[in-house]
Formats: sequence, C-alpha cells, structure tokens
Amino acid sequence: MADAAACAGRVARLRKLMEERGYDAVILRNNPDLRWLTGAERVFDDEVAHTAFITADGQWLHTDSRYANTFRERLGADTPWQIDEQIVQPAAWAAERVAQARSRVVAVEDTCDLAFYDAFLQEMNAASAACLTPRLHADICDLRMVKDAEEVELMRHAQSITDAAFEHICGFIKPGLTEQQIRVELENFMFNNGADSLAFGSIIAAGPNGANPHAQPGEYVVKKGDMIVMDYGAGYHDYRSDMTRTVCVGEPTDEQRHVYDVVRQAHEACAAAAKPGCIGSDIQDLAVKVISDAGYGDYFKHGLGHGVGIEIHENPNFGRRWHRPVPEGSVVTIEPGIYLPGKFGVRLEDFGLMTADGFKPFTQSSHDLVCIPC
Repeated sequence: MADAAACAGRVARLRKLMEERGYDAVILRNNPDLRWLTGAERVFDDEVAHTAFITADGQWLHTDSRYANTFRERLGADTPWQIDEQIVQPAAWAAERVAQARSRVVAVEDTCDLAFYDAFLQEMNAASAACLTPRLHADICDLRMVKDAEEVELMRHAQSITDAAFEHICGFIKPGLTEQQIRVELENFMFNNGADSLAFGSIIAAGPNGANPHAQPGEYVVKKGDMIVMDYGAGYHDYRSDMTRTVCVGEPTDEQRHVYDVVRQAHEACAAAAKPGCIGSDIQDLAVKVISDAGYGDYFKHGLGHGVGIEIHENPNFGRRWHRPVPEGSVVTIEPGIYLPGKFGVRLEDFGLMTADGFKPFTQSSHDLVCIPC
C-alpha cells in the first residue's frame, strides 16, 4: 500500500508550485508523474490510460476497469484520491472536471499527446469556458529531483539486488558463452532474488563490442582476454537501480589495466567532488580532464551521469548542458568510460544519494578490476 504521508508530501509540494505559478488546477497524464504523486505501485504499464485532475483542495484520478480495482487496493480506503472509472473520453472527463471546479487557469503537462490536448481544447471551447492552459512538465521533473525517504529506500533495495547479481554473474562467466547467454543469466538472477522488473534493457558488451557505450547483447562469443562491460539494474516497486562494472576474462593486458585505472581515477575524483550545490557540468568537466590528461580524451564523449528514480533518466545530471546546482536529496549516477574502437571499452558506474556530506553510493560492489579465472 502507498505510503500515505510520503504521497501527501508530494502533493503538497505540487500545490505549493501551483500557488506560486497561479494555477487553479493541473491535468497530468504522464505515468511516472502519476506514480510519484499517487504512490500506487506496480499499476502503471506502457499504456497512457490515466488522467489526474488536482486543485488546491481536491484530487481526482480517471482510469478504466482494467486498473480501477488495483488502484483501490494500492491506495487504500482512506486515500484522498477520488477514483473515477466512468466510460468517457479522458479529454471530456478533464473538461468536465474543469467546469465543475470552476477553474480558470489550468496547467496541462506538455508530455501529453496532441490528440488528448486538441480534444481537451475542443471540449473547453464547446463549453464556452475561458481557460488558460500553460504547459507543465519541467516543473514536476524538478519536484521529483529531491527524493523522500521512501524513494531512497526503494532504490537502495533495488541496488542490493543488483550488487548480488554482479557477484553471481562473475561466477558464471566463462569463455564460450555468448553475450545473450550472460544477459539471460544475469536478469534471471535478479528476478529470482527480488526484482519485479528490469531497470532498463541490460547491456552486456564483450571484446570490441564494449567500445560501443549502448551496445545490445548478441551472439558474440566471449573469449579469453576479453573485457566485458555490464550495465544493468533491477527494478523494485517501480524504482530503479543503475550500475556498470567491467570485468576481464583472464588476466588483463597492460593496456587494459591502464585504461581501467584511468576510468577508476576519473570516477573516484568525481565522486569526491560531487556535493550538494555543485554544478553538474563542472563535474562532467572534471571527468573529461582526468581522462584527457591520460591521453584518452577522444574516447569519452557521453555524459558523466544522470538522475535516477521512477525513470532511469531523470533530473539532475552531470552533463555538459546542466549548468544548475545539483540539489541535496537527489539520486545520481557517476559513470565515466573509455571506448577504444575495435579493441575494448571500460565503464565504471555507481549511483547514490547526494547528502550534506557529499555523494554516498548505494552501490556496494568493489571498484577493483575483477578478473574471471579461465
């Protein structure tokens, strides 16, 4: 059942934002935002089937018969949400709610599909109701940056499953297995040990495939001497973990060891520098400097890290374009890498909480290079 106090706090933060912006009401359809506000876990899927209408003193949720009973079970009898599953188009329902609440300034998420937005405007015009509809989404993304205690605990638990999976897969890997076979074993372990979803599609990239940061697992056969980049995470009650470790099958060459050590130095320098209030792009620049000073600046071109929560990529981030402070209470990744085309790649990623004392990783797996006996 949803943590009522946590969810009430989230809605209160949204209502404070509404007051500051002069909104009488907001209409939300983005599933991650709805999950965050309602606390209804393991309800939302890939369909955009729900609409929330929130005012200063009321909160309604429109859904359909496929989900209504699950929402009631998850939210409990004392929920402030009024669940409505009447058979009506979401846009018409939203317009009816606006009319009943006599709302004049209504913000609509700019992530909603155009079909919904156009239908909503038509319904409002047909009712001859004056209604300004500013766009709303970036504001909620910012609200979601700072995690509450429930969110932190869910991600910490998801990472414990992810760490256990790393220990397991290191005992499973051997020459002759394909990337896909390793992926299946890794993901099955997570599902068998508490995960209820995957954080994202797991990356298992061996040998030269490791030089492609988002390589998809395939039929490549692991060989002695390969580096294997494994980027994956468990999902738990709709929250996600994210971790990358690079292992070597057998003993590494001097070059492989050196590249790994440079990536580790970049990671640990950035983790030490990441403190609440730091500018995300500054931490990115630090990673680039460490890697460039070692002569590999042309081989690290992606962002250093990103926020994690209900979605695998959230605000804030450690990237070239994030020129804002990273707030205390946000959950972020740090994941520098070096990618040598045709040879191998190395990435090292932890994710954790920005506390008053700095970055505190949820990840417990060692930064030491693991060498798989063979």
